[in-house]
Amino acid sequence: MRLNRFIQTLAVAVSAAAIISPAVAADITGAGATFPYPIYSKWAEAYKQVSGNGLNYQSIGSGGGIKQIKAKTVDFGASDMPLPVEELDKEGLMQFPAVMGGVVAVVNLDGVTPGQLKLSSEVLAAIYLGKVTKWNDSQITSLNPGAKLPADDITVVHRADGSGTTFLWTDFLSKVNPAFKEQVGSGTAVKWPVGVGGKGNEGVAANVQRIKNSIGYVEYAYAKKNKMSYTQLRNRDGQWVMPDDETFKAAAAGAKWDTTPGMAVLLTDQPGKHSWPITGPTFILMHKIQTDAAKAKEVLKFFDWAYKNGGKMASDLVYVAMPEAVIKLVEAAWKAQLKDTSGKAVW
Repeated sequence: MRLNRFIQTLAVAVSAAAIISPAVAADITGAGATFPYPIYSKWAEAYKQVSGNGLNYQSIGSGGGIKQIKAKTVDFGASDMPLPVEELDKEGLMQFPAVMGGVVAVVNLDGVTPGQLKLSSEVLAAIYLGKVTKWNDSQITSLNPGAKLPADDITVVHRADGSGTTFLWTDFLSKVNPAFKEQVGSGTAVKWPVGVGGKGNEGVAANVQRIKNSIGYVEYAYAKKNKMSYTQLRNRDGQWVMPDDETFKAAAAGAKWDTTPGMAVLLTDQPGKHSWPITGPTFILMHKIQTDAAKAKEVLKFFDWAYKNGGKMASDLVYVAMPEAVIKLVEAAWKAQLKDTSGKAVW
């Protein structure tokens, strides 16, 4: 009797495993940039509903994502800083853009509403160099006549981890301010002269919300989600602009995707009176030779679905979906570059 019950129980368990295992096997893993985490989460939730396949994405920062894909511990890495062709070739990687967004300055100041405060690139650089230290400094008040700004110290918040958001922020400030370029430079991790660090866009947002009179930088979706006060910025054409999908699109309008090696397009400090000055695509990294071709195809199926069905979700979170012409370039690159161990195209 006990033996029969055991056999029945085992049969049920085996049947359940047979039902569950295909979905588990199809789950894909990725790690990296926190910049696109809100939209990747939204896409993953919707994709699982229609396909039954899941995405396990670790929001650990671009630096971590690059390390993990190089170590082959995930199916794809994610970085807001595109890798140069030389590094891609050395590591046997290919990259493609997934979505675009904008980085914004966020502040915690009593009485200051979202979009009210104006900050120029010169002032931002001076704050992050530790040269403008008070909110009532004349360089700030001259841009904001009539605003009630305190005579308190500015607490600078930056990323503590390797970060593509930091890369976009520092790339912009290095382009527009020679002193910042010389003293700090651009990169996913830099030596900050002043400030306190937060891990991920989440950590920076939390620190700015917690620390009165602070300033930080986050991807716009985090500012919107957390109802944070972001600033206007003055762009390359000298125009004051607000962050939104239209100003992000304006910055991307002149991108040369087809002629840029590795599709490593940078969208900071772009011309155009409507361009948001700290805009950027976020990239996916995959190995060109795939030892598990089926898993690699699942990754591509996810992003193919996201390209074709995720545009409204991206817009709702104030990201910018990739244009159709760019999607065609990406899928052509998949066919040309991603192979299984026998040399057969994965896609």
